[in-house]
Parts: sequence; C-alpha cells; structure tokens
Amino acid sequence: MAGWLRHLRGRRGLAAGALVAAAALAGGLVSADRAVKLASGPLTETRFHIQARKAPPAPAALQARLDELTGAYGEPVGVAVTDVAQGWTAGVDKDRPYPQQSVSKLWVAISVLHAVDAGRIDPTATVTLTDADRSVFFQPVAYNIGKDGYATQISALLRRALVESDNAANDKLMREMGGPDGVAAALADMGLTGVKVGAYERDLQARTAGLVWQADYGVGWNFQAARERLSRPDREAAMAAYLAEPLDGSSPAGITTTLAALSRGELLTPQSTAQVLDLMHACRTGPHRLKGALPAGWSIGHKTGTGQDFEGYAVGINDVGLLTAPDGHTYAVAVMLRQTRKSVPDRLAFMQSITRAVADQWAQHTVD
Repeated sequence: MAGWLRHLRGRRGLAAGALVAAAALAGGLVSADRAVKLASGPLTETRFHIQARKAPPAPAALQARLDELTGAYGEPVGVAVTDVAQGWTAGVDKDRPYPQQSVSKLWVAISVLHAVDAGRIDPTATVTLTDADRSVFFQPVAYNIGKDGYATQISALLRRALVESDNAANDKLMREMGGPDGVAAALADMGLTGVKVGAYERDLQARTAGLVWQADYGVGWNFQAARERLSRPDREAAMAAYLAEPLDGSSPAGITTTLAALSRGELLTPQSTAQVLDLMHACRTGPHRLKGALPAGWSIGHKTGTGQDFEGYAVGINDVGLLTAPDGHTYAVAVMLRQTRKSVPDRLAFMQSITRAVADQWAQHTVD
C-alpha cells in the first residue's frame, strides 16, 4: 500500500460558487452557517490526478472463474476485480449500475475528506445533532440526542459512518457538505464519475418503501409501522422503480476503479487517504462476507451495503473493498447482489468464493 504516499500535483479545483449552489439545492437541510463556511474556503485547493493507464487484459483464468461462480449462483449479480497496480479489471455484469445501499457511505466520507484537504471543513469541528437529524434503521449516534441535542466532531461522525455504518452519522455528514448535491459536486470535482450517492439515507429508504420521509419516522419503529400500512401494490411499485433505476446506483467496475485510485493515493492527500483506509480496515459490518474467506497474511479494508427485505427477497446486498496480499499486492473487489432470494449462508458463501478466486489469482501470479 505504498501507493497511499504518492504525492501528485495540485491544481485549481471547485469554485466556491458551486458549493453555495449545492447548498441551496439541498432543500434547506444544510445550515446557513455551514454553507457560508464552505463558500468562504480557499479558491485553490489540492486536487489529485487520476492517472490514465493502459491496462493489460484481465487474466483469462480469473475471468473464467468469475463467470463460473456467478453462473452457479443463478441470480443477477455484479462482480468486479481490479488489480490496483496493473489496472486490469475482470468481472461479470460489471458496468451496469447496482443498488449500493450503505456502500455509498464511502463516497460521502471521501467527499468530506476532499473538503478537509481543501481547508473547507475542519475535521475537529464540533457539530450538534438534534431530533431533526434522526435517520432510519441503524443509527446508534441518535441515541445520544437529548433535549439540547448531541455535540460531536466531524471526525467522530466519519468513524461512525464507515466503521459502524451509522445512518444518522452519514446523513449529518452529507448536510455538512450541502446535501446530496454538495456531495455530487465534490465527487464530480474529483473526477469520480463511476460512483454516486443520490440521496440521504433516510430519503432513500423511504422512497424504496413507497414513503415520503417524515420527522417522526426517525423515532422508534415508526418507519416500519408506516411501511406496514402501505398497500402491497404501492410497495411493489416503489421497489420496482428503485431496482429499475436506483438512486444510489453505481457499477461494480466504477466502484473498483475508484477504490483502486484511492489506494494509489490519487484522490486525497496522504493523511486523508490513510484515514479513510484505516476506517475501512476497522469496518465491523459483514465479517463473514468478503472478509470471511480471507487467507492468512491477507488484509481487507471494506464497506458493506444491506438493503430492505420484501416479499421473500433482499435487495442491495453488497461488499466492496481492497484486498491486500502478504506481499502488498492489492486488488479492489466489488460483489453486488441486486435482488436475491438465496439464504444468508448462500450469499455469504458466494461472496467468500470471490475472495478465494482473487487469492488464487495472486498465488498463480506469484508462481508465474
């Protein structure tokens, strides 16, 4: 992972006016103080160059193995494996957008650290979460919100979002960036066209279920109760619309290409690159997904995504990350299940089979 430390040339980045516009487009969810702070940042920022590279073809044996594994799984899946150093990408259905779910928290975190590198956000700054910042499903930070709110640092929210996959922490980070449009502007400024976020976590989950977010959904089981009151046709239509064109859709190859650029130090400063990679390595979710078959001597920094269950199937069951061999050779991997009726053990076994295929490719490469 020596690529983390490569310092690439800086060049003029996003003008302050674009961030003001992004804050305005966020529907008023970003505070006026925060929007002004973003806009008053320096006009010249450190921006890294995603290197164009002529990659060799993907190894035929690995491609054949991925074809075999995905065919045997028997459901729509997207898989991509990118060699970080050589640049080739093998995969199956690797260029079609898949629902990311919480995988998109990675791009929120990278956009925040991009703003940190530019001097627009102070990671030690304290922000206050209030009842208006409650989200949906897993959001342990929200348990700390009292009558005076809950004060915490930006850096702590980053850890909660990537390590624990806390939805309220992630949504608050997005507000600090000016909402989904502010995050999109930052990603575009970095040249990251292969990944997107699309919506606050709570809005994404509400729309997927057929609801429009209301503040009281963030308390207790109110969201689940409101979802249960919807008619089956309404829920089916909402889910079908999400699967047809997911707000958070990104392709497996778009994700692995971005992760490879991150690993090579082409997106952020060395300090911020190390920070996000450290948080990915500390990830607590999905210990039996890609990580479950990690051979001895290997390491993984990853981020999972898990969508809603409906009518006997689950959507957006994912794991993406950087798998590093004992000699330091690193592969970016994305395994994405669009809509699966398989049992949890079967899903895990499939993801683990991809890890084994990558490890086998490395072992063959070292022999060659």
